[in-house]
Amino acid sequence: MNTEHTKTHWADALADKVLAQFPKNEVYTCAAGISPSGVVHFGNFRDVITSFAVSEKLKERKKRTRLLFSWDDFDRFRKVPQGVDSSFEKYIGMPLSAVPCPIGKYGSYAQRFQKEFEESMKELGIALEYRYQTKEYQSGRYDAQIAHALKHREIIAEILLSFMTDKGKSEKGIEREEYIARYYPVSVYSRFSGKDNTEVLGYDGGANITYKCRDSGKTETIDFTKEHIVKLAWKIDWPMRWGVEGVVFEPGGHDHASPGGSFDVARAVADKVFNITPPVFQEYLFVGLQGLGAKMSGSKGNAVSPRALLEIYTPELLKWIYLKKPPTQPFSVAFNTEIYKQYSEFDGSIAALQADTLEETEKISLIMSGMTTKKMLPPIPFRQAVAFGQVVQWDHSKLSAVLEGLDFKYEPSSIAARLPKARAWLETYNKEEVLTVRESVNAEYAKRLGEKQIAHIRALRAALAENAKISLKEIEKIMYDIPKEPGNSEKENMPLQKMFFKNVYNLLVSKDAGPRLSTFLWALPRQRVLALLLV
Repeated sequence: MNTEHTKTHWADALADKVLAQFPKNEVYTCAAGISPSGVVHFGNFRDVITSFAVSEKLKERKKRTRLLFSWDDFDRFRKVPQGVDSSFEKYIGMPLSAVPCPIGKYGSYAQRFQKEFEESMKELGIALEYRYQTKEYQSGRYDAQIAHALKHREIIAEILLSFMTDKGKSEKGIEREEYIARYYPVSVYSRFSGKDNTEVLGYDGGANITYKCRDSGKTETIDFTKEHIVKLAWKIDWPMRWGVEGVVFEPGGHDHASPGGSFDVARAVADKVFNITPPVFQEYLFVGLQGLGAKMSGSKGNAVSPRALLEIYTPELLKWIYLKKPPTQPFSVAFNTEIYKQYSEFDGSIAALQADTLEETEKISLIMSGMTTKKMLPPIPFRQAVAFGQVVQWDHSKLSAVLEGLDFKYEPSSIAARLPKARAWLETYNKEEVLTVRESVNAEYAKRLGEKQIAHIRALRAALAENAKISLKEIEKIMYDIPKEPGNSEKENMPLQKMFFKNVYNLLVSKDAGPRLSTFLWALPRQRVLALLLV
């Protein structure tokens, strides 16, 4: 799909494809899903937001829609991620839903990560219909499909072989006839160990499977419609669920989309085994990360989740970042100063939306993110929220007073929304940018000041001490007037003013620069300022 140079939004183009392929459905189910093997990272959020966008476009066309999210918590626990005690190795091979929560807070290992993600989706205003695959399998919902797949196991084996290269088959020592004869499209969680370290030995054509537990050495025959410990292999499970749920659209990452990858195999199984039309599929590309270094990975335990992003991004901005780019375009989210640019571009788009000058595809992305064409004051720039937030010690009412004193008029709700995001961005991820007000006089710096420079500092201190209710504008005027030399031009006085500001910053925060100095002096506790300017 390439909609970069057209006036059609990428979600509209995908909705058109869905309607062309499924013109008469009563319900249009757009799906996404993941195995909760660790923190659900922000790259996987592209799975959800892509389906969300297509679902919204189908709604605009008066179609009944479902936005389905599948938790593959019946998948096996594959490895112990970073941050989890090594003793959890004993659970490898068990369903994720059967592994205990490492922190003891949730009902299972899987639930720990499911709950965080679901809470984030609520905050983003994305209503998902959840499917928990352990529950679905154990309810018997898939019994008929499991039997169907087992009865067609030779066809499935031939499909899988058709996607293997000769080199791959040779390296794995696969002989065609033997592979087909021994292939079963299921795994069994042993009743003896609870793990999937098992081998299927036979199937009777009805509901009975015979398997061997490699851990215990025991063999037994079970009725899988009564003992719900059988799970379809992923590339068979996926198309099976397309049919059960009536999925018409589902995106996937590059690993699923590559030629001969999961989707190609699943599409063939859907057609030749389950006799269903596979959904419209859309590959999405990688989402990058700026400011944290390591590449995210849910299973390694170092992933950045949507919740972490929501600490520093407003929900509308985060959705907009994902919605404005077609799935075929990579982009990055930022924990460094690049975030200033993202907020600024978002604010610029809001202004253009209000002025009705926004290009149509950009308008669609902004409205889908939750913004409105209703006239409002502009939001507070994120850079100002960071700078002024520090000055007022993150006090909302004091920040409002500062902005009013500077004649800045911003949407009040944006101040409330962005101030905590600015604080989290600064104090959690950019501590080197934090301004720390000194506890005592910077005597070492004061020793280096000349007589005239000391006189300027004392003049400032006297002015602040004299008038307890001095206004922000009065401080601003005093700051520029004190270092001026009579008879100098404005240009000649500028270096003197700059040096004066530098001296004051060093006495307050031991740095050459900082937030707007007059605002800083006005907002800081007056007695503390007076103590630090005592030179």
